[in-house]
Amino acid sequence: MYLLYVDESGDIGLPPSSPTRYFILSAIVIHELRWRQTLQDLVAFRQDLKRRKGLKIREEIHCTQFINNPGKLVRIKRNDRLDIIKKCIDWLNLQAEMSIISVVIDKQGKAAGYDVFSHAWNALLMRFENTLSYKNFPGPRNAEDMGMVFSDNTDGNKLRGLVRKMRHFNMIPSMFGGSRNIKLNYIIEDPVLRDSQFSFMHQMNDVVAYCARQLYEPNSYMRRKGGDRFYTRLSNVILKVASPRYPYGIVEL
Repeated sequence: MYLLYVDESGDIGLPPSSPTRYFILSAIVIHELRWRQTLQDLVAFRQDLKRRKGLKIREEIHCTQFINNPGKLVRIKRNDRLDIIKKCIDWLNLQAEMSIISVVIDKQGKAAGYDVFSHAWNALLMRFENTLSYKNFPGPRNAEDMGMVFSDNTDGNKLRGLVRKMRHFNMIPSMFGGSRNIKLNYIIEDPVLRDSQFSFMHQMNDVVAYCARQLYEPNSYMRRKGGDRFYTRLSNVILKVASPRYPYGIVEL
């Protein structure tokens, strides 16, 4: 079984009502046989951050607030908060049997009524589905591996409905013209919704999604400090087969 952890950056509104140009979904994929060891390593990493930077185990890494509106975390210097984000990226890049996938939608120029949420999730789920079917994920595998989705606490009803629909009807344009009904066969069960406050993995996912957004829509501080290139430090774990035509394996819509 492969576990897909997903977080987002940006909003699903369209211009001119939306304050963001891009909507991003980023996913971390690990195999069930590596879940416990990965969790243990992640706990040890968080304990190291506590010793080095003063970030308590129970304190959430949520990058947007972390950098610009830290609240009680203001006690940690801003440069150290930035360094925590970089250390998270570098920790992820050392996980040889982990995979990272990102989907980016440029909302500018999209027609009225374009469903940002559904298009982004469909693209991500199909990359997960196809990689499962072709057995292209690194690390251990069982004879017949399936996948489960663990999302941040987003629009659960809409996501659940989309996944259930894709199991029966999912028309995908064909490169040869027309379209084909490519249904989900390897993703099982409804998505499991998690509150990132209680999930170290989703907090790491928040870092990935935030850094992916900085590639496209960097804020002034991240650009000035080089944080707009942090995502490129994930070269060892980016699932490039998900989108070989685009830089850094990102699926661009």
